[in-house]
Amino acid sequence: MRTRKARVVAAVGVTAAALLLPGCAKGPAGGGVTLQMVESLTNPVRTELLEQLLEDFEAEHPDIDVELVSPPTNQADNKLQQMLQSGSGVDVLEVRDTTVGPWSTNGWLHDMSGDLKDWGGWDALTDNATAAAEDAEGHTYFLPYGFYGLSLFYRTDLVEEAGFDEPPATWEDLLEQASAIQDEDSRQYGYAFRGGLGAAGNVTAAIQAYVADAINPENGYQLADGGSIFSAPEAEDALRTYFALFDQAAPPSSVSWGYPEMVEGFSNGSTAFLLQDPEVIASVRESNAVDEDQWSTAPLVTGPSGKAVQPLATAGWGVAESSSHRAEAMQLVRFLAEGEASLTFSKENSLVPILDGAAEDEFYRTGPWASYVTMTEESDTYITVTEPRDAPWWTEWAQKADSEVQSVLLGDMSPAELLDSWDTYWTEKWQNES
Repeated sequence: MRTRKARVVAAVGVTAAALLLPGCAKGPAGGGVTLQMVESLTNPVRTELLEQLLEDFEAEHPDIDVELVSPPTNQADNKLQQMLQSGSGVDVLEVRDTTVGPWSTNGWLHDMSGDLKDWGGWDALTDNATAAAEDAEGHTYFLPYGFYGLSLFYRTDLVEEAGFDEPPATWEDLLEQASAIQDEDSRQYGYAFRGGLGAAGNVTAAIQAYVADAINPENGYQLADGGSIFSAPEAEDALRTYFALFDQAAPPSSVSWGYPEMVEGFSNGSTAFLLQDPEVIASVRESNAVDEDQWSTAPLVTGPSGKAVQPLATAGWGVAESSSHRAEAMQLVRFLAEGEASLTFSKENSLVPILDGAAEDEFYRTGPWASYVTMTEESDTYITVTEPRDAPWWTEWAQKADSEVQSVLLGDMSPAELLDSWDTYWTEKWQNES
């Protein structure tokens, strides 16, 4: 196997470094090309896994080198957008259901549907994977690498020490247990609250649980009667409970926590509960502060009706429209979506797999994965919905929503004002669509 050079571009100055790499960069000494690949959900464990898979790819394709760029997660989308706008420095990139809408609307993503028309890998994918790969107009802007679904990570030892026999089943239970565990003097906190980048997602999860009986499965931001979930009276109850978690059971610094800080807060033992995707299983298992027998996962906490709502979230690999090496980029995208590479990425990155039948593997039915199996098998309790993440205005929405969550936490906006703002935003967007 050809030895892979240490070529991961450092986080500092990543945009400048990437833009110095022209679209027609010279490749391996024997000829060929160099592909620039950019991830956005960066963490050290995941980056190392990607490096291993790229080494395998390069061994099979000796005429192609791959430079992996790994910006910090909180900066990644902005840096990717700068690179895409410039038209250079990126060939293969991570595309999420939250970025595919605006990036494809701006013409930055290559429609791979023609390249994949005769691809034999389609038959090996799950129905969810093929559905996620193709938009309503038949375009394919990314091939999914897996699916995300929220579950509750919890410290088994701390729950027991606080006098509880089971992990929380409802949002109210979570508030009760997290508050009981909270001990600021000992720097032991209840809940890894998300107050920074991506904060609106967990707020929405709480609201969706409280309106579960009335939600539209085809649009997780909408009620069955056509109104937004933010207009429902139950949404106020959800926010009362959710923001109480910050006031009563979270580290003060979590006002600015995003994904990396939340995960670190649980992995280093300072928080007892974390609401996150199964991808985090791999990161927690790397922890030196929390032993394997000190933590586990539980199904997503429910609302008053005893139901929770699970958005179908996904991401994958796409090709930049500006790439000068689309043929080689497509080889890499197909490689990562097939066979052993796909299964390895989903297992070691703790994702719901895209390959048909993979979920029957014992790996997915034991340990921290058991909660996901429970939610899948009890679909009447854990309702799967599709969120409008591919809307062209999703990035605009996410920035607005995160900013307003911050305003509530800082006392500059009331929860009622937040709900009114969010209801107005989505109602106007839907009216303009029709």
